[in-house]
Amino acid sequence: MAAASCAPACCSSSSVVTALAVDLPVLVAGRVLQGVGGGGLVPATLALVADLWPPRRRGLPLGVVGAVQEMGSVLGPVLGAAVLAVADWRAIFWFGAVVGLALAAALALAAARSGAKPSRPAPRPGSAHQRTPDQSTPDQRPPHPGAGPLHQVGWAVALFGIGCGLLALWAPRRLVMDLTLGTPFVPLGSSPSRLATPLGVAAAALLVGGLALLAVTGGRWWWATVRRVDLPGALLLGGALGALVLTFAASDPAREVVGPPGWALLPVAVVSAAGYGWRHRRAADPLVPRGTLGRGGWRTLGASWCVGAALVAVVVDVPVLARLTLGGDEVRAAGTRLRFLVAVPVGALLGGLALRRLAAGRVTAVGLVLAAAALAVMGTWGSGSLEQGVATLVLAAAGLGLGLTLAPLNEAALDAAPEHAHGTASSLVVVARMTGMVVGLGLLTAVGLHAYYAAVAALPDRTDTRALVTAGIVQVQWVLRGGAIAALIGAGLGLTMPARVPRLDG
Repeated sequence: MAAASCAPACCSSSSVVTALAVDLPVLVAGRVLQGVGGGGLVPATLALVADLWPPRRRGLPLGVVGAVQEMGSVLGPVLGAAVLAVADWRAIFWFGAVVGLALAAALALAAARSGAKPSRPAPRPGSAHQRTPDQSTPDQRPPHPGAGPLHQVGWAVALFGIGCGLLALWAPRRLVMDLTLGTPFVPLGSSPSRLATPLGVAAAALLVGGLALLAVTGGRWWWATVRRVDLPGALLLGGALGALVLTFAASDPAREVVGPPGWALLPVAVVSAAGYGWRHRRAADPLVPRGTLGRGGWRTLGASWCVGAALVAVVVDVPVLARLTLGGDEVRAAGTRLRFLVAVPVGALLGGLALRRLAAGRVTAVGLVLAAAALAVMGTWGSGSLEQGVATLVLAAAGLGLGLTLAPLNEAALDAAPEHAHGTASSLVVVARMTGMVVGLGLLTAVGLHAYYAAVAALPDRTDTRALVTAGIVQVQWVLRGGAIAALIGAGLGLTMPARVPRLDG
């Protein structure tokens, strides 16, 4: 519960930073912090579901969490447009800050009321969840420094530094223009940044000093925590993912899908991945604790990766197709994608309900086969296709199919993982889906753009607007076909997942 309440608090504070930003570095930093907070919220929520519901009744709550999560992607743009109708873009982030604070307060209140952790059924002998006597528990670490006076001073100094930094970013005109009170806001040198002021420098010094005091007063706890972080493993895994993404981003689609930089980066990705595998087996505390994925865990992550690749193909390229074929109307293009997004939370809820009678792998396979069929149909669309009534059914089928997979994949990962690794297992499913979106977008876009440039090169008249639009449609078609292939691969992985997930209460 504490982790879940920290995530919205981080989102709230980063929203304030973004709302106050007047230069690009601060704006980017605020958005990065928002991503960190938002990324931690979903796995923590899924881990809470695993702790609060027994395995046999976990499917529906997981479906509800997935439905609410995807509903945000539907309501968020609509709400943002409503805010922009009456205010500027900063109001969106102020609204997010208020919502984040309210959510953090609600979670903290729920944690205070819940008290002790609910009892869980004892694991059956021989189950994957039963810890053998020689296995150490993840809770065997030095106690937190707690409420010592110096530790509390450290928190106070750090928070005061954050407050000074926010005040420096805000720079209220009444204070800035005052002859006396405006001195801390005077820029240092020629830098235009509001943080390059006496107040900004003081804020940084207070924050660093507060954190240093926290580290000193909680030295043993901090050191034990840092030692448990597998930094080499994180660098190897991050290097593999980064090299894989850049492999396709560094190519020239007019000539090839993977260019010379990409062929140089692919071995880096392979070596980094192999290095992480070696580190995972050898490290005392690997980045992903051994046994987290359980039986069939890699297939679960692979299916989640394919879901991300298929999802991003629709989210990105259906609006592109709409702008190409509907006259560049942004509103109509957004409305086209909305037909897909509305169906995703419905599918997530149905997927949770289906887990009462069907194994997670079977539900995943059904959803991805449905999505693959819909994407294959979309891969044939051309001018005028989106204006036909059947287009709504196809988009809804794609959203329904991909939504069906959300709860089963989380269920499979949680059931296969030991209790102490529920948070890690949930985060791995989310990371796999996000990685599938990023890598899939790079790969499918490279393939689609290569097809586009080939179509343009074959045109007798490259100034013909209609012919260029047709070439753009070819690019979209290839991306959607690639999404269909990814969905089919994911369906195959779903069929190979354990037909019957292990249960603790039956």
